[in-house]
Amino acid sequence: MSKSLSQIFLPAAGGTALAAALAITIANRDYGNDKISSLEGRVAQVEANASAATQKARAEAQRAAELQAEFEAVQAAAAATAAMGVDLTAPAPVADGGYGLGRAAHPEEIAAWDVDVLPDGRGLPEGRGDAYWGEEVFAEKCASCHGDFAEGADNWPVLAGGFDTLDDDDPVKTVGSYWPHLSTAWDYIHRSMPFGEAGTLTADETYAIVAYILYSNDLVDDDFELSHENFAEFEMHNKDGFVVDDRAELEYSQWRTEPCMDNCKPETEVTMRSVFLVDTPAEGGTESMMNPATIEGLPSFSASGAAFIPQAAAKPVEVAAAEPAAAPADAGSELVAAGARVYRKCKSCHQIGDGAKNRTGPHLNGLFGREMGSVDGFGYSRVFQSAQEEGRVWDEAELAAFLAQPKAYMNGTKMAFSGLKKAEDLDAVIAYIKSYEN
Repeated sequence: MSKSLSQIFLPAAGGTALAAALAITIANRDYGNDKISSLEGRVAQVEANASAATQKARAEAQRAAELQAEFEAVQAAAAATAAMGVDLTAPAPVADGGYGLGRAAHPEEIAAWDVDVLPDGRGLPEGRGDAYWGEEVFAEKCASCHGDFAEGADNWPVLAGGFDTLDDDDPVKTVGSYWPHLSTAWDYIHRSMPFGEAGTLTADETYAIVAYILYSNDLVDDDFELSHENFAEFEMHNKDGFVVDDRAELEYSQWRTEPCMDNCKPETEVTMRSVFLVDTPAEGGTESMMNPATIEGLPSFSASGAAFIPQAAAKPVEVAAAEPAAAPADAGSELVAAGARVYRKCKSCHQIGDGAKNRTGPHLNGLFGREMGSVDGFGYSRVFQSAQEEGRVWDEAELAAFLAQPKAYMNGTKMAFSGLKKAEDLDAVIAYIKSYEN
């Protein structure tokens, strides 16, 4: 029985093995064919890319040759043109017609941008305004920064005074003392002021403000009217104070040398203090006041540092400013009334009347008969301290001479006011101050 079974199964097993071997052979052959086909495809792609690159290189080489030929032709033409004396830098000819871009500006559009004003009055719009009205406009739109009388507030610029100070160590450059052309003031104010509201002033308001600034500088009377008609006729105080700076061509080569870096000064001393002190209150903003300190006791400085470190002084207590009281009822003469108008130039620094306090300058109550430099609590300059030591006393003659030219009469004073130029103004303001003697 077993022998018969073996005879049956052995042929079957042999057939199965043969079939499996045949299947493996066929599979290997198909994989090889697929691999060959893949490699043939990749070879064909590489050959195609190489052919395309070769064609592109030939085209670029041909284009380079053409450009080289064109360049040589242009060079040859330029050389031939130059030989004939033709200027190749001449402007290109004007093309016939336009390019069809944009449109011509309307006259109104040009006028909106063409707002510059020249010293001879060209560019000014029609208009007029007097100093009296200008004071009202200035108080409303400008005084918050520049003071009621153009004396400057906090760190904003001073617009009036400063005459005869341009050759000082600390010149006061204002519209009156420094600017050579009135057109600069008109143009700047009309374009850029008031601060934060540029361009809101009318032409008449601008004329009035400029007229008031001139009045604040004692260059015109309070009834002066400035207009486009008389603008060019007005000459500024410092119109001849500017020259063309030709030092680079005429002077620098004579004195310019390499800086010395040897044998430097062993010790440096402070020779002056800042004219103004600037405080920054906690509530914001800035406050500026005259510096009453002197240079006595300041340290000297060397490479090793300061000779000593001075102890900081206590911050002065701020006293609320009081407005000058009205003049007494019995002081209503025309001269005193005129003096009240002149005193507007003084009251930003000097109070007078009931409750008057020291501000940038000392109060003026009881001035006549008082020793110079003797008001308690005010830090005087050394020249006034010396005057007090000499026993000098204020009287009408002394005050008139001082107010006419403060820096010339009292050399070293910290008062920046340039002085009153008119004798009638001196008489009037002295009468006004004298009316507060009792």
